[in-house]
Amino acid sequence: MANDDKFKKVISHAKEYGYVFQSSEIYDGLSAVYDYAQNGAELKKNIRDYWWKAMVQMHDNIVGIDAAIFMHPTTWKASGHVDAFNDPLIDNKDSKKRYRADVLVEDHREKILQKINKDIAKAKKRFGDAFNENEFRSTNGNVLRRQKQIDEITTELTRVQEDNDLEGFRQLIIDLGIVCPVSGSKNWTDVKQFNLMFGTQLGASADNSTTVYLRPETAQGIFVNFLNVQKTGRMKIPFGIAQTGKAFRNEIVARQFIFRMREFEQMEMQFFIKPGTQKEWFAYWKDTRLKWHKSLGLGEENYRFHDHEKLAHYADAATDIEFNFPFGFKELEGIHSRTDFDLKQHEEFSGKKLQYFDHEDNESYTPYVLETSIGLDRMFLAVFSNALVEETLEDNSTRTVLKLPAVLAPTKAAILPLVRKDEALTTMAKDIVNDLKWEFNVAYDEKDAVGRRYRRQDANGTPFCITVDGESIENRTVTIRHRDTMEQKRVKIEELRDIIKKEVDIKEWLMRAE
Repeated sequence: MANDDKFKKVISHAKEYGYVFQSSEIYDGLSAVYDYAQNGAELKKNIRDYWWKAMVQMHDNIVGIDAAIFMHPTTWKASGHVDAFNDPLIDNKDSKKRYRADVLVEDHREKILQKINKDIAKAKKRFGDAFNENEFRSTNGNVLRRQKQIDEITTELTRVQEDNDLEGFRQLIIDLGIVCPVSGSKNWTDVKQFNLMFGTQLGASADNSTTVYLRPETAQGIFVNFLNVQKTGRMKIPFGIAQTGKAFRNEIVARQFIFRMREFEQMEMQFFIKPGTQKEWFAYWKDTRLKWHKSLGLGEENYRFHDHEKLAHYADAATDIEFNFPFGFKELEGIHSRTDFDLKQHEEFSGKKLQYFDHEDNESYTPYVLETSIGLDRMFLAVFSNALVEETLEDNSTRTVLKLPAVLAPTKAAILPLVRKDEALTTMAKDIVNDLKWEFNVAYDEKDAVGRRYRRQDANGTPFCITVDGESIENRTVTIRHRDTMEQKRVKIEELRDIIKKEVDIKEWLMRAE
């Protein structure tokens, strides 16, 4: 299935099966704003819980907070967002469409990289076990030429970003021959910077109101509470503060479904460390976070690290964990060594000390910070798009199945009476529902033939279907069907809880990250 077709099917399936709706759809929607429907809300909650348990519950030295969305406006002056939270934007004069200049260049560079990967895949298929990828990369003319293009683009992109050279940005786009995806023309405007924060007024009247901002990130709520948490929790460095919550950015070029939205949710952890130990902790969190992702079984080949060519002025290391979405590899999680910039900025603007007294070394210092930041909505899209597959069965029929990791699936099991009009079967099926729902999110489904119900639950991502039939009345056994293998097995009703728990238990899944 072509990537564009796959992505369209992802969006369509998300709506059809109650995962994601366009916000305010009856009023023709609101651009780049989406609602999570009944199944989407459950999947999103399960992803959040999976992160929270791994990050907070499983670490003795990490605690969680829930800071307010509104913060004192000076917070954003100190953090640099008021003066420098901008995106470089460029318009195409023919299509009237607006784009992020850096994304246009990065997408162009990614297309060249995909050509290299295609050449390597062809050679690997041709030469089989005798194929030496390193040798091929260092000797093949096409690969060397394309890699040189990538390196030259990266160097110039880094330069124009660091120098804030907007004219150079436009010239780079022109020199690369980048065309508008809509009009196909190269008729570009100048590049301009656009601040992404949403502002609003706080106060009872216009005369007494204060300009405040919807937070563009959740990290600052952690930084301003650093000392409160450290003292009340008697935390010793190294320690972390985690938070999940909404953030807001006025994305002019919001696109790709829920990948880039104006209202989104982050899962962030700021890890406070002793200065001089940042390299060690940067390596630790890179490894730890990648293991967490891989524990969900989405395919190791779908992840890669992308080290930042352009570092923020306060950072001394930064990398992204990128995931292979239907539209290519894009950032899923950022891991950043932020030095002591954030706490020192808030010290300066607030006039309050935000230092840690180290009793072992008998000294006070401003801690350095290691950040891990993941977009919950992007994680949702990664899980959902990876899970959606179409299979051809032995009888040449096809089925659409949403192979969500069982630990994240909104509904863990569907209980199906074989015959809807048989009161004994429906009563027993509902009794099973009432018993299992204390521990699992389960569903009762009695409409249509059982085969059609199986297909419906497959497409919905439900890991198990439990069918109650005549034999169930006689000996209290049921048929349990596994979504991915379609294997059916006869088991005792009393065994259902343990069977489901083994497949959906968070501990079983997180142990894979150890």
